[in-house]
Amino acid sequence: MHDLSHFRSNLDSIAQRLATRGFQLDVAQFRELDSQRRAAVTESEQLKAQRNSESAEIAKLRKQGLDTTELQQKTRSLGDGMAALDERVKTLDESFRALLAGVPNIPHESVPVGKSEADNVEVRRWGQPQKFNFEPKAHWDLGPELHILDLERAAKITGARFAVYWGMGARLERALINFMLDVHTREHGYTEVLPPFMINSASLFGTGQLPKFKEDLFKLENTDFWLAPTAEVPVTNLFRDETLDAEKLPISLCAYTPCFRSEAGSYGRDVRGIIRQHQFQKVELVKFARAEQSYAQLDSLTADAEDILRRLGLPFRTVVLSTGDTGASAAKTFDIEVWLPGQNGYKEISSCSNFEAYQARRASIRAKSGNAKSEYVHTLNGSGLPIGRTWAAIIENFQQADGSVIVPEALRPYLGTDRIRAESQPFH
Repeated sequence: MHDLSHFRSNLDSIAQRLATRGFQLDVAQFRELDSQRRAAVTESEQLKAQRNSESAEIAKLRKQGLDTTELQQKTRSLGDGMAALDERVKTLDESFRALLAGVPNIPHESVPVGKSEADNVEVRRWGQPQKFNFEPKAHWDLGPELHILDLERAAKITGARFAVYWGMGARLERALINFMLDVHTREHGYTEVLPPFMINSASLFGTGQLPKFKEDLFKLENTDFWLAPTAEVPVTNLFRDETLDAEKLPISLCAYTPCFRSEAGSYGRDVRGIIRQHQFQKVELVKFARAEQSYAQLDSLTADAEDILRRLGLPFRTVVLSTGDTGASAAKTFDIEVWLPGQNGYKEISSCSNFEAYQARRASIRAKSGNAKSEYVHTLNGSGLPIGRTWAAIIENFQQADGSVIVPEALRPYLGTDRIRAESQPFH
């Protein structure tokens, strides 16, 4: 959501900046709504002034013992007119809110202008992709061969884009969750929180998923409950309709949750394996910051997500998204892409974004220091990391010629082994 007065003062420049992300702001509609609202407000104020003047005149005449019936009827008619104008202003305000709710965030000035992911700019790279002396396999082949990943039974139980993990595969998921939470809370300064996995419509509106991305969500029938698409939603909404102590910012939170997405807009993309699932586990990082510190916090949050990959020894690169590829709610986003040798390329594993005040304005999250005026906070979040994609990256990057997988040293205390070998076929 945007600040209405800022929009009025900078309409043309905002429209130009939004156009760089492929969004055409209807400037004429905005100006027409604004003109109608201003006219209604002005007329209402004039009627109020007239009514106040005539009410004072009625009181004066009454003191003189004069008949005020006609003047009172006129004053009542003014009140009816004011009520109608107030209702019109309310209707126009709702139209404004609906218009602004559908307008994406304004890209930060440092975001490169571009039409798509082809225009994203690499900012750094870490690690060298391993050179294998054999043809590396993708995780969707390795997992079943090791008897730790079962996509066929998952499809029987539920449908496509679900997974069953067996034995060491399930333990690897659990180990990654605990490892990530431990690093972020013990070393990166985050406070762990375990939020509800179901959320209401107000929460989804607050972070920008509703109304625009309704088709990508799962809703529980006959309720106002939705399955969380990411922990960003419940964690950001922890402070909805609250005013925080500005002196305590930034607040850094991390959460593990399962995530549920219909993937309505991803038809035909990443259909194999566990890269793009309807249900997956993720550790999310969320920050609340003052405006002047939020971009430093974006760098910090991105570095924290990258640190997980470094500790696991997984090669990655970080790119800043172009205006045309940046998500609707974000002002600036860094994507971290991990190397997947079985697919011979980098695949996005974390998006780290600064939403500035866009989400806070929708969710009414402010901060105040002393007697100063309260201000909307800046919200940030990023994956720290998705468990499934990290699982796949480990299986592919550390595969051996004999079909086993070397366990990254950082995970060995969690798994109690240094190698994943083919397990016996479960229950066969």
